[in-house]
Formats: sequence, structure tokens, C-alpha cells
Amino acid sequence: MDMRAKLDELARRRAALVQGGGAKEVERQHQRGKLTARERIEKFLDPGSFVELGLWAKSRPTGFDIDERELPGDGVITGSGTVDGRTVYVYAQDFTIAGGTMASTGGKKILRIMRRALDARVPCIGLVDSGGVRVQDAVTRSMFDSYPALFYAHTLASGVIPQITLMMGPCAAGAAYSPALTDFVLMVRETSTMYVASPTLIKAAQFVEIDEQELGGAQVHATISGCCDLVAEDDEDCLRQARALISFLPANNTDPAPVYQSDDDPNRRDEDLIDIVPTDAHEPYDMHAIITRLVDNNYFFEIKPEYAPNMITGFGRLDGHSVGFVANNPQALAGTIDINASDKEARFIRFCDAFNIPLVFLVDTPAYLPGVDQEHGGILRHGAKVLHAISEATVPMVTVYVRKAYGGGNQAMCSEPLGSDLLLAWPTAELGLMSAEGAVAIIYRKEIAAAPNPDEVRARRLEEYRATFGKFPYHAAAMQWADEIIDPRDTRPMLINALRGLAKKQKSDRPWKKHGNIPL
Repeated sequence: MDMRAKLDELARRRAALVQGGGAKEVERQHQRGKLTARERIEKFLDPGSFVELGLWAKSRPTGFDIDERELPGDGVITGSGTVDGRTVYVYAQDFTIAGGTMASTGGKKILRIMRRALDARVPCIGLVDSGGVRVQDAVTRSMFDSYPALFYAHTLASGVIPQITLMMGPCAAGAAYSPALTDFVLMVRETSTMYVASPTLIKAAQFVEIDEQELGGAQVHATISGCCDLVAEDDEDCLRQARALISFLPANNTDPAPVYQSDDDPNRRDEDLIDIVPTDAHEPYDMHAIITRLVDNNYFFEIKPEYAPNMITGFGRLDGHSVGFVANNPQALAGTIDINASDKEARFIRFCDAFNIPLVFLVDTPAYLPGVDQEHGGILRHGAKVLHAISEATVPMVTVYVRKAYGGGNQAMCSEPLGSDLLLAWPTAELGLMSAEGAVAIIYRKEIAAAPNPDEVRARRLEEYRATFGKFPYHAAAMQWADEIIDPRDTRPMLINALRGLAKKQKSDRPWKKHGNIPL
């Protein structure tokens, strides 16, 4: 056989393998409203950039009749390519091949890709669509080519390279811990699910009827559990969102995030910022309106937008540079910080710190949410996660006091003792232990109660307090709780100038340790 004949054979064999589970299975995948694994990779990566690794891998013989089936690549596609010219490694479970079930060869392929991504110091992206463990294989498999090995690999890569999971189908039982160990999880509405115990198992154990979407669909994880960072409307939307997310992230923990040429003037002042925040501290407003006016071209990429909406987290750019934003939202729970908001904030801060993305805090909170359910749910422990995350962070951090910053809420939004590099206050800022009304009610409680005209005494004491300790924000600035009181219209240029000056920030006072013990 000459070389041309050999090449013809190679082409025939390759063409057969890339068909996946065959035309019927591909059609079923499309009828479910889903793309195939190869279609997903093609749309996710830059055109023509995908280099497949492991196409020729064969399933391990199990001794069961499944050995008689052709399972190309053992149901998973692995390789590398580029997103906007930047290298990433990918693995995609192919549901057209034995339901994308995980077996030994497929596990080895994924582990190899994860190791290569870690060695290359580039992001690793998993496109998950699997019926779970392949039982015929699992009964005789090695533990070193299955999920426990993946859990270990995710943990090794954590904080070194970005890891993103695109949940584009089912993911159940132990397999669901793999996405949970990655940095971001994107789910597709109506077609993706993620849970540990199936509806059938829950019915057997608890006699509760529930379907897959109600148990572990995208909306559940985006609003209730917090396990989902972004919800997509379909596969293509999911792939677009993932590409957008990657654009804000560095390749690894030693590289800077990509810098984009911005046509948005770094000295731009926004007149609308004067009127967004009501001077009445009890009136709500949407903090998103401020963030979008600060960032380049008004483009803010929010993370977990539907989970704990009283806390806003996400990425924007200032003069082309990636910045993480953490902000209270007075439109939800009056901007108070509850258990879920604490977890959301702490995790986002730790991600940004791990990958050297500066943080901007926009503050308007009356402090932590009071309530028996919050206390019994462990608000102390969850709130302490935030304090630990902020104190541990070494990236540049700038705090902008927009309005209220009372009590523990001030510390939870990065005060100077916890590591803020610059404290800016708007004229509407109110910094203190509590509101003027609250302070007067406690300090002069006995006097007001004993007075013939309590309202008159309360009003007089309130006026006195507001002229001294409660003169917001001037008393706070006098006590150095704020470095400067600024015109809201100057916020964007001041943030850009501050982050330029902090670009080479280093923390030299940290003692050696293996790691801190964050109050999980």
C-alpha cells in the first residue's frame, strides 16, 4: 500500500470517527434543542483553530455487551484551540455516543487535557452533557481515571488557571461535583440539569414528586442554590457568553488580563451620576445604573445576576483593563448583606484576587440583614468569609461610598483596615456605626423617654448630632474614614487614575503560611 492509499484509509477512518453516534443520534440531539459536541466546539473556538487530541482512543473492554458497540473517542472530544486568538484547552462530552457517559478511556482523555492546560498555563473549558457514569465500565474501573481523579485535578488547577464549565445537558450524582469545583458554571435554560440525587431517588427516599428541571434546572441553580453563574437561552447563547467571560480573564495567575484598546475617554464625566442616587437614604435605586456609567462603553458583565440580587458582582473595563466590581443594590433587601450575598461576594473576591484582577467596591448598605433565620443560618460564619476574603486579597482595591455604610456593612465592603487602597465618598455618603436617627434613639433614650415632649427632644438631639458626629460625610472624612469627598461625575476618571497608580502594588507584610482557614 503506497502513501496515497494510506492517506485515503486515514481519511476514511477519521470521517467515520467524527460522525459521533451516527446520523440518528445527531438528529435526536438536535430534536432536544441541543448542538452536538463537535458543533459546540466549532462555534466556541475561533474558526479552524481546533486541534483534536485523542480522536483515536478506544473504549476499555468491560466484558459486557457494550463492548460490541462502536464508541468513537469513548464519548468525549478533547483538544485545544483559540478564543479571540488566545489558547484554551477544551473537553466536550458527546451525548450522541452512549449518552455521553463517563468511562475509563474518556476519563483519561479529560485528565490529560486538564494536565496539559495546567502545564501550558491556559484556561480549561468543559462542555458537559452526560448521562453520568457508564455502569458497565465503572464496575471494574480504576479510581485513577474517574471522577475522584478529576476532583483532584480541578483542585490543583484552582487559582492557577481559569476553569469554566458549560453545562449543556444533564450532569448527575458524583459527576456534578466536577463543575462545582470550577470557577464558573454556565447553564442552558430548559435543557441542562445538575443534581446529586435524581428525582427517582428523592421519591424513593422522601416520597416527594419533582421533575428534573424543578430539582436541578438552570433557573433553580441561578436563583436558589447559587451553583450557576450565568443562564443561557440556548447552546449558542451559552457559547457566546463563555467567550465574553474569557475576554475579561488572564490565561493564568501570573499573566495580566488582556487589555483592550478603548475608545471611551478615560477622563469622561457622566452628568447622569448626579441624579441617580436619592438624597433620602430610605429611597431605593438601581446600582447597575451607576456601574454601567463608570465602565468602558457601558458594558458590564454580571456574574450571578439572579442570585442574591442585593449584592452585585461582575466584570467591567476601565480604560481597557479588566476590573471586578462588588456593589450593594438598594433595590433588593435595601442593600443589606445576607447569607447568600456574603457567599457570592466572598467567592468573587477570591477569584479576582487569585487572578490579579483589581476590585472596585460601590457601597450603599445599612449593614447585615437582621433576622432569626439569618442568625440560625450562620450569618456570622458566612459574613466572616467576606472579611477573610477581603483581608486576604492583595490586588488593588478602591472603595467608593455612594450612600450608606453602617456598622459591619462598612467592613464587609472593604474599609481601609481590611485592605482598601483608596476611600472615595460621594456627598450622599453616610459613614458611621448607624444612621443618625438610630444613634440618637440609643444615646438619648432615657432623656427622650423622660421628656414631657419626646418628639421635640428627639428633633433637637437629632439636629445636634447631625451637626457633629452625624455630619455626613464630613465627619467621616475628618476621622479619615474617607480619603476624599468627590463629585460623582469624577468617579470614572478617579478610579482609572487610582488603578494606574496601584498597578504595581505589592503586599510585603504577609507571614508565610500554607493557606488560611477561611470560615467555610
